[in-house]
Amino acid sequence: MASNAVKEFTDSNFDQEVLKSDKPVLVDFWAEWCMPCRMLAPTIDDLAKQYDGKVKIGKVDTDANRDTAVKFDIQSIPTIILFKGGEVVHKFVGVTPKPDFEAELNKVAG
Repeated sequence: MASNAVKEFTDSNFDQEVLKSDKPVLVDFWAEWCMPCRMLAPTIDDLAKQYDGKVKIGKVDTDANRDTAVKFDIQSIPTIILFKGGEVVHKFVGVTPKPDFEAELNKVAG
């Protein structure tokens, strides 16, 4: 699922890992059966390596972590949400080109 640089967020660790993080966090809401999610996975892996130490990047399996998916009104996957200071900064829906992610990440990465 996730590479070494990509963290796994769950219902039980989401508040601590994402909402209380001192760094911006990019969260990929995905599911194993979702082909567009699989297409996006290499991009998420690349971003995790590229922004290592500046932005925390991880995934939430929406099938296994329904509470978190419902809390953030995930209607379709992949949905990728950028958080900073526990707040939603930007929301991407669908397969998104890497430069679009980079533009938003560069605004928050400091």
